[in-house]
Amino acid sequence: MANTSTIFLLTLLVGMAEGQKQQKNAHNMTGISPRTFQGHAIPIQLPLPQNSTETQTRSSGAAGRALVLLSNSSASYLRSSLSTRAIPSIYVVAIVIGVPANIAILVSIGTKIRAVSAAILCCSLAASDLLLLLSLMLKAHYHFLGNNWTFGEAACRLTTACFYGNLYCSAHTLACVSIKRYLAVVHPFFYKSLPKRSCTAWTTLGVWLVFSLAMLPNLLVNQSYDIPELGITTCHDVLPANASSHNFLVYYNIGLTLLGFLLPLLVTAACFASIVWHLNRSHHDWSVYIKASTLVFLIFVICFSPSSCLHFLHYVHVFTSRDDNFYAYFNVVVCLCCLHCCLDPFLFVLMSRTTGSKLYFMTRKGKMLSIST
Repeated sequence: MANTSTIFLLTLLVGMAEGQKQQKNAHNMTGISPRTFQGHAIPIQLPLPQNSTETQTRSSGAAGRALVLLSNSSASYLRSSLSTRAIPSIYVVAIVIGVPANIAILVSIGTKIRAVSAAILCCSLAASDLLLLLSLMLKAHYHFLGNNWTFGEAACRLTTACFYGNLYCSAHTLACVSIKRYLAVVHPFFYKSLPKRSCTAWTTLGVWLVFSLAMLPNLLVNQSYDIPELGITTCHDVLPANASSHNFLVYYNIGLTLLGFLLPLLVTAACFASIVWHLNRSHHDWSVYIKASTLVFLIFVICFSPSSCLHFLHYVHVFTSRDDNFYAYFNVVVCLCCLHCCLDPFLFVLMSRTTGSKLYFMTRKGKMLSIST
């Protein structure tokens, strides 16, 4: 009888020890710093169910979209006046100035720009800016409500895809403007032989198609999650750390940032330097033409460069050290990105003054060749 009691007690103690070990392992597994997608510097975990198998099921399913913040600084940022007042106020400024200005561009584009290829690029840029500003209306409402999303999961996914997709489309459209002017100035004979209307139309269509497809991952994964401790529902700002459906977004966004921001920036910088160098060698006064090229370059440097660099550093930092502290800074500088919608109309004004102007080149046979830019 004593032996039986001893065996029973030993078995009970071993079982309790194993249970404590499993609970500890489950807690450590959900406390890993996340590989979040635009995580607002918020490490998160999913609410713990009975066992780790159920944790994985709830993190990848539609049910149980509630996350627990592991960082006090993250909660402070979501409550701060920076995210609930300053950032949406800048969005409102961009909307108030950008919407009527870009609508005016679309209305007047047929009478102001005589070259069809330039008109296609301006229409593409204005349409992209208007879609971006439309997404900013919902984002401003979201921030003013204390980072609380009230429009549902489908609207959150669509707004996220529209916001980032049109930023990339605008960046590549500005790069196309730079390439077009570079060819006209530096390679005039090649530019003269090009079917400019069809090339511009197909290139613009290709840019829209590529980045529409590139935004599909944002439409396929959950973007809105409840934060019970704050009583809010975030959109895209807080994503689960241990959900396999979101892990690929780190690699996806590193590549997308390189393709969407860094590539057009390098192209625009190279075209700008070459255009200014060649025009300065001319004896004609090309100050207006240089101003238009300079404005394209400045839009990239001022608006796109800070956000693209911090966006890239954020994901590299998440990939290497699982630390997402850069995202809070990215949210601030992304406001500069949105202000390009207010600068693009000024670019249209300068382009309308230079488009249709003639560049003259002397051929080898002594004839004068004129090219419309």
